[in-house]
Amino acid sequence: MLADALEGVRVVDLSRILAGPWCTQNLADLGADVLKVERPQTGDDTRSWGPPFVEGAQGEKVAAYFLACNRGKQSVTLDFAQAAQRAWLLRQIQDADVLVENYKVGTLARHGLDYASLAQLNPRLIYLSITGFGQSGPFAHKPGYDYIFQGMGGLMGYTGIAPGEAGAGPMRTGVAVVDLMTGMYATSAVLAALVQRARTGRGQHLDIALLDVAVAMNANQAANYLVSGENPGRIGNTHPNLAPYEVFECADGHIILAIGNDRQFAAFCTLVQSDWHLRPEFATNAARLTHLRELRPLLRAALAPRAVAELGAALDANGISWGNIHTLEQVFQHPQVQHRQMLQTVAHPDLGSLRLVRNPMLAPGTHKPVAPPPTLGPAALAELRPA
Repeated sequence: MLADALEGVRVVDLSRILAGPWCTQNLADLGADVLKVERPQTGDDTRSWGPPFVEGAQGEKVAAYFLACNRGKQSVTLDFAQAAQRAWLLRQIQDADVLVENYKVGTLARHGLDYASLAQLNPRLIYLSITGFGQSGPFAHKPGYDYIFQGMGGLMGYTGIAPGEAGAGPMRTGVAVVDLMTGMYATSAVLAALVQRARTGRGQHLDIALLDVAVAMNANQAANYLVSGENPGRIGNTHPNLAPYEVFECADGHIILAIGNDRQFAAFCTLVQSDWHLRPEFATNAARLTHLRELRPLLRAALAPRAVAELGAALDANGISWGNIHTLEQVFQHPQVQHRQMLQTVAHPDLGSLRLVRNPMLAPGTHKPVAPPPTLGPAALAELRPA
């Protein structure tokens, strides 16, 4: 099982907020032994990023944000500016396979916790640094959060309400997608480095930057620009390369209509009793994109009187992709989400019963029980993990 894939791999997690913890949560879900090192008294910043909070029987109050990205770890509190506590941490690192950190460039070097120093202590160590701008370059010294990189990396340059529409302007996504994607890229990099170490016997320094990830995740939008030389504009809920591929209002709600080829469009036209697919300006995907301003009001008029359930059934019968726009309450009530066991309940020693989301890398019903996020750990010198 994948849940045992990293059994025996020891990870020292010096990261906080989201990108680093998302990576180390993935590693924990895959079976690694993850030691989360937190600041005394306060711990990871996200423990207080609320409301909402969960309050435990012993008075611990933890933000839901922290619970989202720290399951399966042990916690220890430590101030590595103190010599004795730093020495304890070095003993853990000497035996570790992976270290993950997201401090500003140069911070850990002042305490002898940089890669160059630790590689002498443990040549097999895979040392992952996650920073805003990377380990080198004119901006390497600057801090930054996800929101900054959604803007700087280009995502908000074409995400938002289209010009001429009410509220036009840039918009961020509803979750920290650059952080999450950075955590996923970082996970892949660590796994690749573990495979490579099995061949070479040596670790390495992995340098993952949020700005790099933000640029990379532009995907087809970046390719569109590099091919055409034209900056993509804000097009709201439409698609830059497909039409119709957007949200439409029906009589009792909204649907996402996602037509991926001309055959599907012809089937859709038959369904709504139109001959648009026979008209040259709408016959091909490229033509529909060019003439979307003319096509969109026709689509809106055809779909506005239809009920979502009735229209959805007809689209399904014709092999046309569509979807609802769900609240999270509806998401967790959806029969497919329930079948896939995406919602899991775990027992926390202080916070009681917690509902968490299953890691989609692990097939439903085939993995070990989910371990809860940790309470803020004991002081390091209490020897939670003896050397």
